[in-house]
Amino acid sequence: MNEIETIHETLLAYPETEVSEPFGLGALVYKVSDKMFALMWVENVPVRLNLKCDPDRAIELRDEYDSIEPGYHMNKKHWNSVYLDGGVPDGIVLELIRHSFDCVLAKQSKAFRVRILHQLTD
Repeated sequence: MNEIETIHETLLAYPETEVSEPFGLGALVYKVSDKMFALMWVENVPVRLNLKCDPDRAIELRDEYDSIEPGYHMNKKHWNSVYLDGGVPDGIVLELIRHSFDCVLAKQSKAFRVRILHQLTD
């Protein structure tokens, strides 16, 4: 899953997701309820995708995949950088995107979570 457009469309497919470039051109920030769940540097080769992650799982992923490192310019405990160089299977990348979205969603109000989860199941 190395194609930027595929990742971009996957991230935007999550309900109420907005994208902006507050850090400059080429650094796409994806937010839900004004909280970031992904940051993709599209100008990097390979593309770097920062995703929020449970701290224990983040360590396991870094140990398992050479293409996953502590989050670049992020809180290293809660964020991973996933290099889209083919070193992480597509299914795992998709799972990590969903996990990141879920991590942010978990911190929102119950009413917001219910609304979003309803949209995800439609």
